[in-house]
Amino acid sequence: MRTNFEQLLEAGCHFGHLKRKWNPAMAPYIFMERNGIHIIDLNKTAIKIDEAAEALKNIAKSGRKVLFVSTKKQGQEVVAAKAQEIEMPYITERWAGGMLTNFPTIRKAVKKMTTIDKMMSDGTFDNVSKREKLQITRQREKLEKNLGSIKDLTRLPSALFVVDVMKEHIAVAEANRLGIPVFGIVDTNSNPNNIDYVIPANDDATKSIEVILTAVCEAIKEGLEERKIEKADEEAAAAQNAAEEHQPRRQRVRKAAPKAEAEKVAEVAPEQAAE
Repeated sequence: MRTNFEQLLEAGCHFGHLKRKWNPAMAPYIFMERNGIHIIDLNKTAIKIDEAAEALKNIAKSGRKVLFVSTKKQGQEVVAAKAQEIEMPYITERWAGGMLTNFPTIRKAVKKMTTIDKMMSDGTFDNVSKREKLQITRQREKLEKNLGSIKDLTRLPSALFVVDVMKEHIAVAEANRLGIPVFGIVDTNSNPNNIDYVIPANDDATKSIEVILTAVCEAIKEGLEERKIEKADEEAAAAQNAAEEHQPRRQRVRKAAPKAEAEKVAEVAPEQAAE
């Protein structure tokens, strides 16, 4: 996998922030300064995208989940679309404090949605008053807006992909606390020290976010496909072994007999040669 330098350039991934807003920790990723704006070294960006993509591919291949986070306007639609394509959980509305560190409580809120859905389908909802219906409906809408995109996340994610590490500092802090690896698009005004896989790039432009997400999501998709193939091969091998074990004993003996005869011939041949 190799990220296209030209695509990164066209998407404006190299535009950083004003020099006066920079974080000195980002110095290794800055190529130059132009008109008071820092320019990011896209060669390093491409290398870092490939490193992150390979790691994410392996996570997906092992059957684990990656949680995508972008509550900033420029990344909301892109993150939602890309995460849905690969069936990964995502947060684009608001990061609820304790989303990771207090995960059991978040799961209870998600289960509340399931309970309300069950009420609506089994007729229980028809027996409550108009006022209660309105309250329950509003509660369901609020839960869907904030947590609907993680309803299939039954356990803590194995990785976090963050679009703006400065804006999503609470999410990053929670992941760091739990030892969950963080992949992040890091601009020149942000601190890369708490990010396990730093992708130095413009995190304010939709095109920049999209081109990076496309690269990593393609890698995840490859990992998922490889997992399916491996799983199918394992199932086929298991089925074949089961079929052989259930063969009648006589049939297995017959199959083994020619092999035994061949071994005897092989033993006799050297003796005859010696005579």
